[in-house]
Amino acid sequence: MKHRYIVVEGPIGAGKTSLAVKLAERLDAATLLEDPHANPFLPRFYRDMRRYALQTQLFFLFQRVGQLETLAQPDLFGRPTVADFTLAKDPLFARLTLDDAEYQLYDRIHAHVRPQAPVPDLVIYLQASVSTLVARVKRRGDPMEAGIDEEYLRRLSEAYTSYFYRYSASPLLIVNSERLNFVDEPAHLELLVERIEAMRGGREFFNRA
Repeated sequence: MKHRYIVVEGPIGAGKTSLAVKLAERLDAATLLEDPHANPFLPRFYRDMRRYALQTQLFFLFQRVGQLETLAQPDLFGRPTVADFTLAKDPLFARLTLDDAEYQLYDRIHAHVRPQAPVPDLVIYLQASVSTLVARVKRRGDPMEAGIDEEYLRRLSEAYTSYFYRYSASPLLIVNSERLNFVDEPAHLELLVERIEAMRGGREFFNRA
């Protein structure tokens, strides 16, 4: 596999963690996964976003920084790595949830602690409609996510769209996940792997008809 460090990204409900795990299994790669349940502020954030936004965001920032520091270790890069997050998107959430003063504080901390992590060889951006995101979040039935409303997912989806519209740091594969089920349909995963291996440009699209 020519890609040694792959990142799967997308808004909540897009299926990025499920795909990252399946893709890592298929490529015999290591995984680097977020652990949202380790964030003690997240359940409170979903109930009262304005009050707990800064604490939640800073916890995630330090968690992600700690995880990405491991990418500099040679033993990890003995195998390819598939991650379900990139630190570059962290300010996206911060800008969405923090007021101006809080964001200025966050931005100073982010600039200070940001590690010199490798740039991904490939970013896979999973797209889905807001209605699909809502349905998927409800279907997985995580009690912590019960407070997520459709308006927040809409704003988050728009922020991701805007971010990846300008993204140029790595080769980017934009995947419409509406008709794809990478967990239960092995053929869908194989189609994606074939598409990855066939990539030649810096920005390409994958949409199953």
